[in-house]
Amino acid sequence: MHRRTSSPQEVSLHRRRRTALLLTAAIAAAPLLTACGNDAHPGAAAVVGGERITVSQLENRVDEVRAAQRAAVPDDAQYQQAIARTGGLTRDTLHSMVLDRVLERAARDAGVTVSDREVQRTRAAFEEQAGGAEALEAAWLQQYGVPPRRLDDNLRLQVTAQKLAQKLGTDTGRPEFWKALSDASKELDVDLNPRYGEWDAEKSSRVDAKTPWVKDVTAVDGPPLGL
Repeated sequence: MHRRTSSPQEVSLHRRRRTALLLTAAIAAAPLLTACGNDAHPGAAAVVGGERITVSQLENRVDEVRAAQRAAVPDDAQYQQAIARTGGLTRDTLHSMVLDRVLERAARDAGVTVSDREVQRTRAAFEEQAGGAEALEAAWLQQYGVPPRRLDDNLRLQVTAQKLAQKLGTDTGRPEFWKALSDASKELDVDLNPRYGEWDAEKSSRVDAKTPWVKDVTAVDGPPLGL
């Protein structure tokens, strides 16, 4: 039987899609969080590099997702199902917000930058695979809790991770990549509100996670969108 050989473009697209899955799986595997302030950082859900992620900012991001879900699923029963599928949305969102900043620092330390053109090129490739812009937005919202207005930001994260891995001579599933994030976590001195737990800089995750999400991430395989 003749087996078709994948083109370099197809291989590159597969790697970008796998990167998206790896990072979103990392975010989704974070443990349950509950919003609250503390004495040291009143009103803060987390402090990263001396900058606060406020509870208000976190709630606004969660509200963006819920509003997008409501608009996409006007039927009440289906909307409730969508909420049920994303019951850990607050948890996932805060972890994502912290992880974004950790990745940005790791990329900056490595001299990695991402242009708007690279982001748009990646988006175009995903749209082609998904069957159009609306289909891509719907898939990212449904599977990853990323509203349409945040899609480009999320894709920038995926491209940044891919370029950082390439700069390090590895890929996003290897320990070398996660060590770079660990080093960035230490530099940023990530401080979560005690009600949320503590940030483990070695794993770039919460210390009380039910399962080590670095292990979970490296075990994942397959396309992120089920396309």
